[in-house]
Amino acid sequence: MNDKENVVKPFNLPQLEKTPVQSSAESNLDLLQDIPLTVTVEIGRARMLVKDVLKLAVGAVIELDKLAGEPVDILVNGKIIARGEVIAVNENYGIRITEIVK
Repeated sequence: MNDKENVVKPFNLPQLEKTPVQSSAESNLDLLQDIPLTVTVEIGRARMLVKDVLKLAVGAVIELDKLAGEPVDILVNGKIIARGEVIAVNENYGIRITEIVK
């Protein structure tokens, strides 16, 4: 130990300004809002053998695993997020969401 006495002096910190703080969840969401996603609507699926795919020609019919009028799946980046019904919007197809998948 040293025989010298320690000198203790008060130390004052500068006053900090109060600024509104955005929650981290909000700021993280703001960063993500402009990221493009791929939205796909799937009307059904079919399993086929390679030999049957090779026989396909113009006019061929592929039977899907969903009934006509049954809700279609809405996928974002390959994950089902909702279901809906096919509608016409002007001259294009559209989807009316009927269920959000949780």
